[in-house]
Formats: sequence, C-alpha cells, structure tokens
Amino acid sequence: MRGALGGPRVLLRRLREVMAEPVSAQERLDKIVVLIAANMVAEVCSVYVLRVDGTLELYATEGLNRQAVHLTVMRSDEGLVGLVATEASPINLNDAQAHPAFSYRPETGEEIYRSFLGVPILRAGNTLGVLVVQNRARRTYSEEEVEALQTTAMVLAEMIASGELTSLAQPGAEPAVRRPVHVSGAALTDAIALGHVVLHEPRVVITNFIADDVQKELRRLGVAIETLRAELDLMLESGEVAEGGEHRDVLEAYRMFAHDRGWVHKLEEAVLTGLTAEAAVERVQSDTRARMLRQTDPYLRERLHDFDDLAHRLQRQLLGYDHAPTRDRLPEHAIIVARSMGPAALLDYDRNRLRGLVLEEGGPNSHVAIVARALGIAAVGEVPNATGLADPGDAVIVDGVTGDVHIRPTPDMEAAYVERVRLRARRQLQYLSLRDRPAVTKDGQPVTLMINAGLPIDLPHLAETGAVGIGLFRTELQFMVAAQFPRTSEQLALYRNVLDAAGGKPVVFRTLDIGGDKVLPYMRNYEEENPALGWRAIRLGLDRPGLLRSQVRAMLRAASGRELRIMFPMIAAVHEFDEAKGLVERELTHLRRHGHRLPERVEVGTMLEVPALLFQLDELLERVDFLSVGSNDLLQFLFAADRGNARVANRFDPLSVPVLRVLKLIVDRANAHGKSVTLCGELASKPIGALALIAIGFRAFSLLPSAVGPVKAMLLDLDAGKVERLVAALMALPLGSASVRAKLTAFAEAEGLSL
Repeated sequence: MRGALGGPRVLLRRLREVMAEPVSAQERLDKIVVLIAANMVAEVCSVYVLRVDGTLELYATEGLNRQAVHLTVMRSDEGLVGLVATEASPINLNDAQAHPAFSYRPETGEEIYRSFLGVPILRAGNTLGVLVVQNRARRTYSEEEVEALQTTAMVLAEMIASGELTSLAQPGAEPAVRRPVHVSGAALTDAIALGHVVLHEPRVVITNFIADDVQKELRRLGVAIETLRAELDLMLESGEVAEGGEHRDVLEAYRMFAHDRGWVHKLEEAVLTGLTAEAAVERVQSDTRARMLRQTDPYLRERLHDFDDLAHRLQRQLLGYDHAPTRDRLPEHAIIVARSMGPAALLDYDRNRLRGLVLEEGGPNSHVAIVARALGIAAVGEVPNATGLADPGDAVIVDGVTGDVHIRPTPDMEAAYVERVRLRARRQLQYLSLRDRPAVTKDGQPVTLMINAGLPIDLPHLAETGAVGIGLFRTELQFMVAAQFPRTSEQLALYRNVLDAAGGKPVVFRTLDIGGDKVLPYMRNYEEENPALGWRAIRLGLDRPGLLRSQVRAMLRAASGRELRIMFPMIAAVHEFDEAKGLVERELTHLRRHGHRLPERVEVGTMLEVPALLFQLDELLERVDFLSVGSNDLLQFLFAADRGNARVANRFDPLSVPVLRVLKLIVDRANAHGKSVTLCGELASKPIGALALIAIGFRAFSLLPSAVGPVKAMLLDLDAGKVERLVAALMALPLGSASVRAKLTAFAEAEGLSL
C-alpha cells in the first residue's frame, strides 16, 4: 500500500493486540487512531460515532485538537463526515475545502488539512459512525488505502456494537447502535406483544477478524465457495426443483451470484487486506447491504435478499455451522425476527414461550400469517431490514394491530404499551364473561357465531370463545405444514380429532384449497401468470380426482355415526359442484360396500367466491345443502383488485354499496330457497363489518377466534331492526357516496355500540 508503514496486514495485527489490552474504552480508541495514522502516514485520524439523537460526535483523534473530543458534535447531514454517514460510502478528496459539503469546525484545528478520506463504520449495512484520515498536502488516497481503512472500520463497528463505548457517552447521547428504532409494516394479527428478539437465522458472530496466514484464508474461501456452488447445483438437479417454478428461479439466481467473478474478486481482495475469510464475507456483504438499502429501484433492493442469503450460507460453510436454527431453547417472551418463514418453521418453536413474529417479507394473506393468527401471537410483516436492525436479546414491541415495531423501545414507550396490553387483557376478560351468553340482538334476532380453524392448535378456541361450531376448517393447512404429502391415515386422524374436539358442534370441512399462492413444497408447481385465477382448489381436485377422493374418504370415515359437512372451494359453475358431489356419493357407496360405518348425515355445500355463481344462484341453491360466502376472494374478484397487493388492496371499501348489494342478493336468494348461508372472511371478523352484514340479512358468521368476543359484544347491544332500516335507505340512494362506513360508525356511536 503506497505511503503505508507495513501495509494493512501489519495494521490489523497491531489492532488485534490493542483490542486485547486491558485498558479503558477511551484509551483503546486513542491508541487505535494513533496506530492508523502512523500506518497510513496520515497526519490526522479521527473517529466519529453516530449518536441516538442522530448527530455525530468526535470520540477520538490523532492530529486534531484533542480537547475537541466529545465536544465536537455535528448533524448527520453536516459536512463531509455527515455526507459519508448519510451515503454510507467512502469519500476520497485531494482538496476537501473545495468540496461544497465541507464544514469548518474551528475548535478542531482542521483548516490546515487539504486531503480527506472518510469511510463509514458499517454493521449489517447500518451506519454506526465515520472513520477519517487527513493530510496537509493534496493527495488522492490509493484504492489499497481506502480498502485498508474500510477493513479497520469493520473492527471499530464491532467495538461500537459491543456497547464498550456507552460508558463514554452523556445520557441521551449514547451510540446509535443501541438507539430505539421504530419501523412500520403490514399488520398481520390482532395482538400486541412485548419480548426479546430471537433471530430465525441467527447472524453469524465473527470472533476472529484478523488472518494469521492470508494464503490459508484464501484457500479456505476458495473451498467454501466451491462447496457452496456444488450444494446449489445439487439442489437444482434434485427432483424437488428440477421441473421449474419460483423456487427454482430463486436457486438459479443464487447460483448465478455464486459464480459472479466480481463478487468473488471482492471477497478475495478483502482477504488480501488481512481479514479472515469469514470476516471478508461480512465486510463485503455489509458494504453491499449499505449500498442496496439506499437504492430506489425495487428490483435492486429485492436482490439484496439474494445476496444476504448467499453470504449467510457462505459464512456458515466457512465456520461449519448447521444451516438450521436452534429452536429448542427459547427465552421467555420470544419474538422471532426473520427475513421470511414458512408455516412449518413457525410451528417448530415452543408455543409456550413464543409471543410475536416480525418478518421482512410476508403479507396478511401469507401462509405464515394464517398460522400466526391461529397461534394468537402478535405479528407484523413487510418490515424493511428487520434482521439488520435487531440483535438477539434486544427488547422489542410488536403491534400486530397497527403494524408498528419498536426495537429497543424507550421506557416511556414500553410503559405505554404495557398499559395497552393491560387494557386489552381487561377487555378480553369482559368478552370471556359473554362466552356462555347466546348471541342474540337486543330486539331478539339470533346470530350464529362460529370460528375459522385449520390446525389442532385452533381447537381449544371453540371452548374459549363459546362459538357454536367451526364454520370453516381449512384442510390445506395440514398439507402446508407437512414435509411430505399426508397419508390418508394421517388425514383421518386429524379429522376425527377435530370432530371429537367439537363435541357434537357442527364442523364444516373445506376440501383442499391449494394451488395459486398456496404451493406445497413436495408437489410439482406449475408456473402461471395469474395464479389466483389459475389451476387451484376444486379445479385441481377434479383434475386429480385421486387426491380429492382420498381426502373425502378420510372425512367420511372420521365422521362415522356423526354428522359431516363438506364444502368445496372455488366453484365457478354448477356442473363443477355436480362433479364434486358425485365423487362424495361414489365414496359413500365404496365405504358402504366395504362394510364401514357411515356418517349419520352428510351435508354438501360450496364456497361462493367466484362472481360467475351470482348468475347461477337459483340452480346452485337447488343442489347445495348450505352456502358459505368467501368474502376475501369474492371481493377481490369483484373489483379485480389483488388483496395481497398493497397498491390496490385498500382502493375499494368492503362497506360500499356495490358490495352490500351483491351480498344482499346472495342472502335473499338463499333464504328464498330455505338454505343456510354463512359468511366467512375478514369482513365478518370486524364489528363494523358484522354490523353491516346483519343490516343486510346475514345471521351466521365464521370468524377469527379473536373476533368472536368483540362481535358478540356489539350485537348484544344492537337493535337489528334499526340498522336494517338505516342501511336499506343508504343502499337506495344514488352511488355518489359509495361507502356506508361513516354512517355506520356514527350509528354505532349514537347507539353506544363498541366497534
């Protein structure tokens, strides 16, 4: 390295010696800046640390006025130091004072220095401070010198992150690495949790940064990269992904990056500066993460996840760690933080200790969100850089109601949420007191309240809520959390267990609703341009009748001597229902022929979620025993608005006149045919939604278990006749104001209803 005494390897070795000395934090920093200045033949070396208040404080210097240490404080966007911090990238100038961002601080005495090299102190892509060297003479620092300073900054980052410098700070001006962070995402569950962070894929902790033998580290790196490439090749050639699909595309992207010479060259260069192979991976990935987090192009930001995964795999390869996280020893009140997660992975954690979930990916309709709701834990998805912001053991608040996540919250924030949790607990006790009261409106209208379920962990909710049954049992969840296709005997055991737990209360089993976004990892996936409208649910079942027959047979055998209700999803035409019902009848004949005891009664119905059925209602209602409205899918199809797309999901109000007219048509025709009709979906799980549905004639709902109490509390105080007359008048008006939400809210306030 030009102008350096001994080069970066000597610097790193000496740094290691300084880091091991039993001295105070300030003495260690003072020795480090002297060491860097001497090694780089620089007249100035300074360390600035980002504080919790967003400012940068001078923590140590060699060459500037030492009395300015801890007195010089600047905004994070002020001067060249602020520019380095904001952009998270090096600035190398041969005439710093000519730069428009230059800011003169007279107490430091830096006006005599012309050349300037500043590098960000980064950890997991987050800026913790700035490391600067300066010289009086005009010079442009070499690439090797920039690299050496970046490598040194990495060691300083771990020193800051360890909390060693906290003792040097004034109260309220601590290093920002431990600052409170507030981020927002998508609310996934109606719950709030306070706890401590557990990383789903624990960050690899590097304890040895400095290489004893650079050539040995290069060989280690080379072997690990080749092993990683071989593993990816093997995964791509395996039967699970050989046929294509989104999972194959992801692995193809990983393989492409693993073979990228530019990436490998950066890793090798980092090792040549004197880092161990694993520290080199951390250094390159932290730089990449810092750069990509500041990109506005969503495609480039998305690629950050690919690089993160690849770097994580490579570090584990180098250190010999198992790729699977340890889940058997959770702390009390654990909050899992992950980039993404499948439902089976979440169920692996100890339910008694698990309180919340924070995801960088995963929206309200993702499979893991469904399981989180079933577990009753607080969950927030779509939180940017969650795994980079939180460290294991950090205190964290997860507000699944608003979508807010508070990492390392202030005492005031924590106290406010503790009070909110207490208030919610008191409210839950009030709902619990209503558990055994019949759900009847103030003017004598009975309303049937059932729950949605899909896993054994849902079954205790029947007794806890006082619900009269399970209006929607999602049978696909058993398939989604299994490592392989559940055998008929396993399905039989689950369905029998559900009926036993129901204790004679009605249970409606929906046959498999897989395909579309519900991909089973062990089944061949067919890539479709619009999977929500593609080969899914009953379409798949009728085209693969063996799959549907085995499921129906398991249900029929599980219900021997009892009543059974079977419901088909995604029916779009009457003939599809006829085919599916015919399959049930053939299975009954098969069981009868083989001497099996049959159910006492079998009712067969369908979900109404495809708008085409609205124009076949009379023909359909002549055939079905019952009807269930799937409001989530029906509404997204009505408005051609993907409910999983944040840009359009909230564009149309479910409490608009067009929606209410459609739903009223359904309930009126069902009543005319004497057939029961239930509404499943999020609309019924909110008191204001249930209020609107009661107003147009619905008297049976299947809800989230957590919604039973609030909805029952509302309807017990409701005069159904009053709200019926109000909504009927609103629906008769011209569509100038399409939503009735405001009018219903005002009605509830006037009537003293809790929404």
